[in-house]
Formats: sequence, C-alpha cells, structure tokens
Amino acid sequence: MNKKALITGASRGIGSALAQVFASHGYDLILVCRQSGEELSGLASRLSKRYGISAEAFTGDVSVYKTAETVFERVDDLDVLINNAGIAYSGLLQDMSPRDWDRVIGTNLNAAFYFSRLAIPLMLRKKSGRIINISSVWGNSGASMEVAYSASKGGLNAFTKALAKELAPSNIQVNAVACGLIDTDMNNTYSREELDAIIEEIPANRMGQPSEVAELVYTLCENNTYLTGQIITLDGGWVG
Repeated sequence: MNKKALITGASRGIGSALAQVFASHGYDLILVCRQSGEELSGLASRLSKRYGISAEAFTGDVSVYKTAETVFERVDDLDVLINNAGIAYSGLLQDMSPRDWDRVIGTNLNAAFYFSRLAIPLMLRKKSGRIINISSVWGNSGASMEVAYSASKGGLNAFTKALAKELAPSNIQVNAVACGLIDTDMNNTYSREELDAIIEEIPANRMGQPSEVAELVYTLCENNTYLTGQIITLDGGWVG
C-alpha cells in the first residue's frame, strides 16, 4: 500500500511542486486548494496518470473548519500532512481591516490547527507520521508592512515547536520550513525592480525555486525520526 500525503494550497507554486515530488516517490495524494478547483483537478489527474498513484482534489476555504472536516470524511489513513496554504497582505497595519487580518490568520495559522487536529488521530493509530508546516523568514524576524503575515508565520513556528513536543512520544515528527524569496505567484506581485533589489540582498543571488522547497520537505518526511520541532530556514543566506 502506498503512503499517503495531504497537501493544502496545492494548486500552484510550492504546493504543486510538493504534489509533484511526493507523487514521483509513489505517495497517494489528497490535494486541497481554496478556489482553483479546475487547476487542482487537472494536476491530480496528470500526476495520477504519470505515476500510477491515487490523487484526490478538494476545493474549499481552509480557514473554515468545515472544509477540513469535509476533507477528512474521505481520509482514513495518513502518513504526511503538509500545511502549505498561505496568503499575504502588504500595507500599514492601521490601514488593515479586521476582516483582512482574520483572513490572513485564518488561512496561515488556524488552518494548520484544523488540519493537524484531524490528522493526528490517524497518525497516533499507527504511531507514525510527519507534519510539515510551510512558514517564512518573516515568521522568524518580522517584516514591515507585513505585520499580519509575520504574526501568522511566527505563530506557526511556535505551533510547530510546541506540537512537536506533544507528539514526539508517539513517533510523530513536526517541523517547519521557513522560506525566503521563492519564485511563486505570491512574490510575483513585486515589480522587476523591487525583485532585483531584494535579490541583491541575498547571498545566493537568486530566488529559490518551489522544487527546492519540495525536495527539502520530502527529505524531512523520509529521514531522521530524531529531527523534530525545528524551523529550517531556506533562504539562500538572506535573513538567516
């Protein structure tokens, strides 16, 4: 029987790259996204045909607990949960509406709680599992004009460390990858000039690729059960 991985925010960018890597290694997939249902279904179909794995696609707002409940009604076994869904907001805090704040916190932090809460019993049943949270360097250091995003990712980091301690006795490892500037739609909202200015600050002198995040996550899921509760920074030496 194939191992099974659930990936949120799976329709594009890092999520799509994660689906590709895990499918290529024989994992069956449960893929979730907020609104790109047709795109997600197409990805699931392509991966299923190419690698001979099972891939189910679900569309729903992960900041709503009912979405997680609906997904897990169809999941009776799980080896890996990757909480990847995330949105950004750029602007001064005093100009941010409470609704926008709730949307960022709900998608980036609350969803990790919702999906982890329902995944853990399946992992406890077999005393094995991996939970990987996709975080950000701004969760480590904070970013001006991105207070809500920084707060959500900082919370996700603390969530990772605390949950790892809770689940370690049950052989379930919980880690996070704090990403720097990755070549995704979220970061393509910057102008070319803005991107060039940021890249000049990065010792590696380039953006990271979604595939690099995905390969690191796969490695975390397949090796070293003593590694847990860690926030692993992947940023080309930028923030540290």
